[in-house]
Amino acid sequence: MESLLQWPSLLLIALGVFSFTFLLNALRRRGKALLPPGPRGLPILGNLHMLGDLPHRNLQKLAQKYGPIMYMNLGLVPTVVVSTPQAGIQFLRTHDSVFATRPITEFGKYLFYDRKGLGFSEYGPYWRNARKFCTFELLSNTKIDSFKSMRKEEMALFVRTLKETHDVADLSAKVAQLIVDMSCRMLFGQKYMDESLDERGFKAVVDETMNLAGAFNVADYIPFVGQLDLQGLGKRMKKLSKVYNDFFEKIIDDHLRTKVKGPPRDFVDAMLAFMESKDREFQFDRNCIKGILLDMLIGAVDTAAATTEWVLSELLRNPRVMKNVRDELARVVGMDRMVEESDLGNLDYLDMALKESMRLHPVAPLLVPRESMENITIEGYHIPKKSRVIINAWAISRDSTAWPNPEEFNPERFIGNNADMRGSDCLFLPFGAGRRGCPGISLGLLVVRLVVSQLMHCFSWELPDGVKPNELDMSEKFSLVVPRANHLKAIPSYRLLKDV
Repeated sequence: MESLLQWPSLLLIALGVFSFTFLLNALRRRGKALLPPGPRGLPILGNLHMLGDLPHRNLQKLAQKYGPIMYMNLGLVPTVVVSTPQAGIQFLRTHDSVFATRPITEFGKYLFYDRKGLGFSEYGPYWRNARKFCTFELLSNTKIDSFKSMRKEEMALFVRTLKETHDVADLSAKVAQLIVDMSCRMLFGQKYMDESLDERGFKAVVDETMNLAGAFNVADYIPFVGQLDLQGLGKRMKKLSKVYNDFFEKIIDDHLRTKVKGPPRDFVDAMLAFMESKDREFQFDRNCIKGILLDMLIGAVDTAAATTEWVLSELLRNPRVMKNVRDELARVVGMDRMVEESDLGNLDYLDMALKESMRLHPVAPLLVPRESMENITIEGYHIPKKSRVIINAWAISRDSTAWPNPEEFNPERFIGNNADMRGSDCLFLPFGAGRRGCPGISLGLLVVRLVVSQLMHCFSWELPDGVKPNELDMSEKFSLVVPRANHLKAIPSYRLLKDV
């Protein structure tokens, strides 16, 4: 979470409207409707100061005291925090239509061309049509399968490069670059040099995007002080927006300049053809293209990279599980070739290990916040219209009533367990659930399974500097997507019987 060193100055402003806060709270609590229980807050600030550097962990602790449906005031915004699978079903399944929209935020305004992407757009005709288009043109099984040869080519290059590494390999950086290369080829039709987006590098810019997306921005919660930009987030968003805008404009212009007759060559071509089509049912312009491209880019790169490095971390930390994964790979694939995508459906133990890692490390621990579109009563509690709804996926996947010994990494817990990664029962939510669940789940899972299986099958791994598996650093840093705090590094040794 962004540092809130400016709170003293903010408190001075808060004193000037102290009475307004009490009046607002009184109006919210009037009537027979009972709000969910929750902690008392400060004037104006509400409970913002309770979030800390790792909000998903702090919100879990508060929920253990106040309950699975907890009410808070984040600044002036009424907020409901959901922390158990049973409560999650109510918000994400039973009453999903009430909580299907997104709150208005500065991030959605500045980075997504006033909410023209998918993840942060309001629920309505534009979102429904744009999601349908993206699913058909990029995320359908047919489209995913059409890029199979590209993924095979990139994976072979990745393994050959790693095979030449005889020292410590930065797995976090190498995996991220692999996923950047594959994503760019699917979206733009070609790889882009790392500095083509920004001198900091492609992944660094995506990381900054996720940091800003996950920050609790005072301007979103106390609007009348938003123009002061006390945390400096607005300035950073505007600067980052220009970086992306220049990059996407160049990509669009390049595609228009090299346009050819025939079927679209990539996702950008498909969107340009749709923009020029007279058959479209909703307004679709260059800003829509850029907003959706940003959605697809950060969704593909950061979530897949963070998920992969957590899975690899847990396997390196748990030699018993890693041995079981390798034994299965040797039995299903054999030791004389790399893993093919057609093998993935037969790797049941690997699938359980992936599930267990995603349970312990949900890539977006607080998902993307939702907003209630009407007043509703759930479990006897009144949820006011325009309440922000935070689904604490990290707490849900550690609920001890659903997951015995929840902190233990134990893939075997999924034997005979019907919990799925689409969140149908809300036992764990690596891709969210309901209408706003991640549309790229099939592609994301394929990429993670392919990369992890290849790394486990083609190489043996040793932790550097004599670090023992149980000593591996597993600390995290908070953003919308929560990666490792420090890069995962290990020493590879090629183990297949034939060269790639």
